Amino acid sequence: MDRKKSLVLFAVLAATTVVCAQQGSRPSPSANASCELPGGKSISMKYSSPRMKGRTIFGGLVPEGQVWRTGANEATTFVANEDLVTAGGVNIAAGSYTIFTIPTSSTWTLIINKHTGQWGIPYKYGSEELARVPMTVRKLPSPVENFTISFDQSGMGCTMHLAWENSEASVTFNTKNNDLPVQ
Repeated sequence: MDRKKSLVLFAVLAATTVVCAQQGSRPSPSANASCELPGGKSISMKYSSPRMKGRTIFGGLVPEGQVWRTGANEATTFVANEDLVTAGGVNIAAGSYTIFTIPTSSTWTLIINKHTGQWGIPYKYGSEELARVPMTVRKLPSPVENFTISFDQSGMGCTMHLAWENSEASVTFNTKNNDLPVQ
């Protein structure tokens, strides 16, 4: 192998080693959440779960009223293999999306974006938004150290909960073709 090919191979191996090392030692580890829908369909999320570490999160690390990547590292992915509808009648076709939020002390807005595979910040794909959906917000009785996304089954759909610090925001996704009222 000539010197030029050896240097290229070395550079590729070094870059791969650095990326693998970073993936294994991220301070905000990868996490997943999912919910089964009627008929064997599902909603799934892949996100990075940052830690509070004594910091003020909302109104501090995460500025109020600004787009937040809703996790850390890469943008959080949202995959639905069933057409959905949210409170307020927002339709979401089956597919892969990224989500962001705009948190404030009293309201949160969920942003569902059609652009996938993006880094979490800066938010630069506003032209590819599918929808902005209001979320229900409540204060938690005790702090949540790890940012967590979870789901509860509810009627013909799933309620997604985002919890961190002393806040929880939630929104319900129902299957689009059901006879139940949207929650």
